[in-house]
Amino acid sequence: MVAEEGGPEGQKPQSDEARSAFVPPAGTERSGHQPDGEHPTSEFAVPSGFGADPSGASGGAGDGSGGTGPGSGSDTGGSAFVPPRSYHAQPHQPPAFTPAQGIPMIRLTKEAPWQDRMRTMLRMPVTERPAPDIVQRTDDAGPAVPRVLDLTLRIGELLLAGGEGAEDVEAAMFAVTRSYGLDRSEPTVTFTLLSISHQPSLVDDPVTASRTVRRRGTDYTRLAAVFRLIDDITAEDAEVSLEDAYGRLAEIRRNRHPYPGWVLTLASGGLAGAASVLVGGKLLVFVVAAVGAMLGDRLAWMCAGRGLPEFYQFVAAAMPPAAMGVALTLTHLTDVRPSAVITGGLFALLPGRALVAGVQDGLTGYYITAGARLLEVMYFFIGIVAGVLLILYLGVQLGAQLNPEARFVVVDRPVWQILAAMLLTLAFAVLLQQERSTVLAVTLNGGVAWVVFGAMARTGGISPVASTAVAAGLVGLFGQLFSRYRYTSSLPFITAAIGPLLPGSATYFGLLGVAQNDLVAGLTSLSTAVATALAIAIGVNLGSEISRLFMRVPGAVGGANRRAAKRTRGF
Repeated sequence: MVAEEGGPEGQKPQSDEARSAFVPPAGTERSGHQPDGEHPTSEFAVPSGFGADPSGASGGAGDGSGGTGPGSGSDTGGSAFVPPRSYHAQPHQPPAFTPAQGIPMIRLTKEAPWQDRMRTMLRMPVTERPAPDIVQRTDDAGPAVPRVLDLTLRIGELLLAGGEGAEDVEAAMFAVTRSYGLDRSEPTVTFTLLSISHQPSLVDDPVTASRTVRRRGTDYTRLAAVFRLIDDITAEDAEVSLEDAYGRLAEIRRNRHPYPGWVLTLASGGLAGAASVLVGGKLLVFVVAAVGAMLGDRLAWMCAGRGLPEFYQFVAAAMPPAAMGVALTLTHLTDVRPSAVITGGLFALLPGRALVAGVQDGLTGYYITAGARLLEVMYFFIGIVAGVLLILYLGVQLGAQLNPEARFVVVDRPVWQILAAMLLTLAFAVLLQQERSTVLAVTLNGGVAWVVFGAMARTGGISPVASTAVAAGLVGLFGQLFSRYRYTSSLPFITAAIGPLLPGSATYFGLLGVAQNDLVAGLTSLSTAVATALAIAIGVNLGSEISRLFMRVPGAVGGANRRAAKRTRGF
């Protein structure tokens, strides 16, 4: 071989793999004589100005005239990572070696929750991410990549189906892969599709897996169990093998809901009755609103059993409360507000959870998922509008005296309304299948939200939309702090607490205006309802972001500012 001809006698012959691609193969004569000073060189030769390694370990030439190719006698096995000859010709070349000031170190504090640590690393460039800490032991051959990716996708599916935001789902998937030693993993979350790609190195082929989320269900008990599993996987003092993780995940899937169906029906009635008290109803209105909501809940369950889409389930669930309100109007009872009955039924149907998740995804840069969630909210809202409008139009034809001016009558009964707000939050928590240990905290959070709203809107005379945004911000702040104290998801502490703030009254009077051909008043009231809903979602997200100001920053070194906090912008 060529290396044997030009190298020293004691040098080990090089293999064909180490030979340069520009050296003629054995048995081929050279074409012509090479002039002095012109020798074939490798493109990885040491450029002019860099001295040779005294030990000769690098094998590079000390000046620019000597060749480093296999055909040169001075070559003793050059490194492929030596800068090329044309390196200094670049106008703005980066430093060839580690600069004198060093490379900024990124240290993630172990005391911070895994959500913060993983979210911080996801926002970093891939080249700046620290090496993964293999928390869970693997085989000598390394982690089983397909099984780790499959486990990660199954965990992400449960979180996304339970209503978790796309950013938190990506952080959870990233935490699982890093705990099992898979570096250079990139999760991707959309509304119905989860995918993750792992590339061991730049020269290896990537491994990609995906999973489709076809069914969604509201069960915050299951969501909390998944978060506990992730917390154990990412913890250094807990050993969770792949087999143990699969077993716990299967157990989470098999677990029954904590509340039976009849309890959920009663909770739906209690939510509607409590909402009717918030808008001025009394005992009779409470009972009628509760009965109407329970009938709507059973009718929706029957439609679901027949396989009808959720749009028609919302249409069916909105009709009984509206029918009870119209029937109460036809009785001509005095000192009774039928509008409170219909409003209470709407409180039990408005998709506040999906709205908050959709706006949160949009604010955090996941625009595809946010657009899909908001489109789903729009369809649900149209279904509610269709069911209520059908009954209201029928009631107007029957001569029901539905008074749109009733919305200007404000009834202040602070004690009863605070208790009603807490009852509404409690019923909402049961409907969301929350753990019993979180029900008390979220109930208090809902009561605080209503107190803040009442103090600003009723006592202070501030705009209801602005008051709603401030109250929702406090809900998000307290919910985020509660979740970090318990190392779990923030949804169980937030979603039910925004129930008293939902725009049920504005939605009803907007629909009533449309049914009575007063489009200006109807559309004005509906726009107020939309603004209130957006204020709730933005306030919750803003409160969650503000809560991080009070937490230890993962990734800060020596009091430095937070690194890689920008999600989508490059400035």
